[in-house]
Amino acid sequence: MSRVDAGHAGRGRPRFAHRLTDSEHRGRSYPGDVARLRVGAAQLNLVVGDLDGNVARILEAYDHGEREGCDVIAFPELAITGYPPEDLLLRPAFVAQAVEAVDKVAARTGRAAAIVGFPQPDSDLYNAAAVCAGGSVLGVYRKHLLPNYAVFDEERYFEPWKEDGPLFVIGGVRVAVTICEDAWSPSGPILTQTNAGAELVININASPYYAGRWRERETMLATRAADASVPLVYLNLVGGQDELVFDGTSMVFDEGGHLLARGKQLEEDFLIVDLEVRPAFRRRALDPRGRIRGARLPEIAVSDAQISDRAVTPRMESTLEPVHEVYEALVLGTRDYVRKNGFTDVLIGLSGGIDSSLVAAIAADALGPEHVTGVLMPSRFSSQGSVTDSETLVENLGIKSLKIPIEAAHTAFLDMLAEPFAGTDTGTAEENLQARIRGTVLMTLSNKFGSMVLTTGNKSELATGYATLYGDMAGGYAVLKDVPKTLVYALSRDRNDRAGKALIPESVLDKPPSAELRPDQKDSDSLPPYDVLDPIIEGYVEQDQSVADLLAAGHNSETVRRVASLIDRNEYKRRQAPPGVRVSPKAFGKDRRLPITNRWPG
Repeated sequence: MSRVDAGHAGRGRPRFAHRLTDSEHRGRSYPGDVARLRVGAAQLNLVVGDLDGNVARILEAYDHGEREGCDVIAFPELAITGYPPEDLLLRPAFVAQAVEAVDKVAARTGRAAAIVGFPQPDSDLYNAAAVCAGGSVLGVYRKHLLPNYAVFDEERYFEPWKEDGPLFVIGGVRVAVTICEDAWSPSGPILTQTNAGAELVININASPYYAGRWRERETMLATRAADASVPLVYLNLVGGQDELVFDGTSMVFDEGGHLLARGKQLEEDFLIVDLEVRPAFRRRALDPRGRIRGARLPEIAVSDAQISDRAVTPRMESTLEPVHEVYEALVLGTRDYVRKNGFTDVLIGLSGGIDSSLVAAIAADALGPEHVTGVLMPSRFSSQGSVTDSETLVENLGIKSLKIPIEAAHTAFLDMLAEPFAGTDTGTAEENLQARIRGTVLMTLSNKFGSMVLTTGNKSELATGYATLYGDMAGGYAVLKDVPKTLVYALSRDRNDRAGKALIPESVLDKPPSAELRPDQKDSDSLPPYDVLDPIIEGYVEQDQSVADLLAAGHNSETVRRVASLIDRNEYKRRQAPPGVRVSPKAFGKDRRLPITNRWPG
């Protein structure tokens, strides 16, 4: 890759840009037993494909880190391109421009080192991190372990790097750089790097969210730091990208695996930590497991330390309660999907039910109530309570509203279809016609005014096909696509509790769920109770359990077989559904890829 000239007006030129010689290795000294390094972790919300915008955000954060006296500033995995760039990586022009963007960042660097994720072409394509200082790219680390499971398919785009190293000497400290998955393997690059003398590991990430994911990471990272007896900085991306949400929650651990600092969840942040780093030879001498040495890795000198008289107090951000955490992930995913795709306003069909009420609350929190319009579309089967509940919700949230009764359109359609429907019983087709009329109204309003339609179906409904194709499934984003019905209620009650009042009317929470497409209709007419249904869906979809597994777990045989059949038969519907926020370990979308044509009985 190209290297920008190291000269940079207005910045001092550090000592760097050569590999250390044997005499320099022997001559390294430390102030006492430890060296202190100030590390900045730039937890940024970046946009896939916005190379110029991402460069601007990176440089803004870099300048902030320099002002704060950081010796090294880490940025997320593939920060230049945003994550995941997917098939943009197959376009040579995109990759070339990404390399140019790295050089732009490098040209602006001064004394502080910047660790910047980017795709590096070199006979193949690598998921890489450039280490920059003094106006140049001084060295590059390439990702070794490429995830190819769940939502990941990095092996489609990248070649894994097979060689070790290098280490980067920053402020007298040997710093190892790793990328995301590299930290997950107990026998992976971190162990190799620390056995070769690394005194600090900085791990840059784009690790997607699901509920409680940060706890798993914390346990794993603490183990990795303790096993390698090395301080570890974990820096994560934040923000929404299509159906994925990245939750930030960057963390820093000492060499014993103790948590020193934690960044914010689901928000941008800049975490600064002063790390007291033991020299590798002292760390090994004190390790009760004995000295473990590995092959020496090449070392690249980057910069001298700038010791500040004022130590930074490590910041430990509190974590959100589990249900609140999911709510904030839904808010972030919705906000970023709407705004990053060029929309400002959204439309939601309000039925007076719990799902549409929760989506409206999330949208109001994500975008501001002035950007949300609830559309009431009552039919002959809509109860008066559902209309008044929707009107109360609109008032409570402060959103805008439209009321467009669909009776005239419904009657006209039934008149049009009278001849072909003659002699048949009224049933699902007539019921779903109402949902399709509502979908047409919403999409026509969207077409007219440029607002995105947010659909309101939840995971329980999408799993079993209890949703109308080209009706309530029509829209731009499915906020609750990965939220089972039982969690919908928990999220709604939690939002009310945090508001200190019933934003979502209590009557909505108390009424039996109903699509209101025929007189006295209840969801329980067609589906098992949700507290029975949702655990079966979780087992069958998220845990890949078979019918036999579910029966062995004690679920009712008839119910399990019926639900499994519904899930399998409705794959074709889900393929035509809009994307939605992923909050579980396995959502309907890119990490669940089952054939539509499928006769395996489960």
